[in-house]
Amino acid sequence: MESDAYDDLDRALVHALQLDGRAPFSRLAEVLGVSDQTVARRYTRLRTTGAIRVLGLTDPAAVGDVVWLVRVRCLPDAALPVAEAMARRADTSWVNVLSDGTEVAASTRAASGLDSDALLLRKLPQTPRVVGVSAHCVLHEFYGGEQSLVNKTDALTAEQVGRLRPPAADRSKRPRGPVGAEDRRLLDVLARDGRAPLAELVAATGWSPSTVRRRLADLRADGTLYFDVDYTHRMFQQGVTTTMWLSVRPSDLAATGQTLADHPEVAFACATTGTKNLMATVVCADVPALYSYLTTRIAELPSVLDMETSPILRRVKGPGPLLTPPSRVPRRAS
Repeated sequence: MESDAYDDLDRALVHALQLDGRAPFSRLAEVLGVSDQTVARRYTRLRTTGAIRVLGLTDPAAVGDVVWLVRVRCLPDAALPVAEAMARRADTSWVNVLSDGTEVAASTRAASGLDSDALLLRKLPQTPRVVGVSAHCVLHEFYGGEQSLVNKTDALTAEQVGRLRPPAADRSKRPRGPVGAEDRRLLDVLARDGRAPLAELVAATGWSPSTVRRRLADLRADGTLYFDVDYTHRMFQQGVTTTMWLSVRPSDLAATGQTLADHPEVAFACATTGTKNLMATVVCADVPALYSYLTTRIAELPSVLDMETSPILRRVKGPGPLLTPPSRVPRRAS
């Protein structure tokens, strides 16, 4: 579907689902000012065409995971196979082939140093036609996770946002240890489909419907579980996605990271280890808009000492599990 196939109601629905991924159609319809049937029909169309996907994801800190950003340099004919192999791993997300076609970038989560060593230090460097690997630990996230780029649009009014936004999670109630085995089965289903029917969640966990509802509420309230919408950027006419690595003076890192988080073009921003200590994902309408962003908003930041940019040539995997094998037919990131 092209960008002109989407209208304001489609965009408002995406924003609403980002705020509450499991909101009943009746609730969404009430806030959007349309009928239940209209919301159900729009959601079904967007989901079946691959324009959106609602995901139930876990906050890494809440479950004791450490996030690494991995950059893999390959020979030109190896980037796509390496990206596809990384995408098939359960511990990876946001696997992209970058603009020169010789680098793959990805995010990976590890529950321990041993786990991260296995992927980052042993497996990738020994992969044929991989010529270099660098790994950067995410120290602090300024923007991302349940904070989506769609939240920076005007798809919903402030009043509508207020009616849909769930209460802020109480981080003090987060579990001290790993979630239980039954929780993992629940979370695995939600990671594939954040709007999975209650009956499917009951079958996966063996719990009663009331227990599933209660555990869902608890996991959301303590910040372990949040909902995200993976959507085609064409819906909001966001045509160019770029990774940006910045070197920033340590004394200015927190302030600069927060400044980036407030930019309407920034979908993700974090502080990392390494010589480039601030990373961001920037989404612009087109190449001239990207140029304007780099030469105005970024150029105005006196704390930036050095910058590297790499437009994303192809997205192989997004925030959730890989449901179908990637196609070998090249396509640009949406």
